[in-house]
Amino acid sequence: MEMDVDEFKRKYPHLAKEILNKEPQLKVKIQDPLRGFQPSVVDFIRRANTVEEAEEVINYLEQRGEITHEEANEIRKQLHEKGLESFGSRKRPGYYFRYAAGLED
Repeated sequence: MEMDVDEFKRKYPHLAKEILNKEPQLKVKIQDPLRGFQPSVVDFIRRANTVEEAEEVINYLEQRGEITHEEANEIRKQLHEKGLESFGSRKRPGYYFRYAAGLED
């Protein structure tokens, strides 16, 4: 059975549009669990390997004005009295990719 393109378009307009469309359209709806997420000082500290690295993070965020001097002192106090582990388990490289994929809590 032969049919010219115009006849095919007339008889099957939706199918013709789908088949003959130069740019296929694919709509994917994705929910990003991290959309709008802003890491806190604790999130950054949890990436640190040592107390010294955590101190650098605190100093940097304080200098940038992202945390107040009082907040920085409270965090330093916790860091020195309770240790790095008191902020939670360490976030390994790729943590947020695994979290977004549902592989991390």
